[in-house]
Amino acid sequence: MSKPVSRQFATFALIGVGGLFVDMASLAVALHLFGLDPYGGRVFSYLMAATFTWYMNRQFTFTGVSRRGAIRQWARFLAANAVGAVVNYGVYVLVLKVGPWVIAAIDLWPDLLTALLPYAGVAAGSVSGLVFNFVLSKKLVFRNA
Repeated sequence: MSKPVSRQFATFALIGVGGLFVDMASLAVALHLFGLDPYGGRVFSYLMAATFTWYMNRQFTFTGVSRRGAIRQWARFLAANAVGAVVNYGVYVLVLKVGPWVIAAIDLWPDLLTALLPYAGVAAGSVSGLVFNFVLSKKLVFRNA
């Protein structure tokens, strides 16, 4: 038996918060351990977070759906959430491009704010893609059998 939509959305959003932390941690690894630039690092971190959120949503949000075909379902999750991913990445890039101007305008802790800018972009992008990802996940990926 599946949960009411409002409860599914709340669970989806809560898992999304966990995904946000996975995303930020993965971005830090990509930037500081792998030496990737902020754009390539973001692709890596997005894939890590998307895999985490797919698995958690499979377990906790969309109950009552088939548990078979995990790889196909994961691929459908990435494809269905591509719209949210484009919105997410676009907002991330926008924050990286506009952020330095904002930091220069307020002239407050410029070094700290510049260092935090990629992570602020991840957060803003994640919130922007949330609704797209929920609707498409519910309708296309985790349909009831």
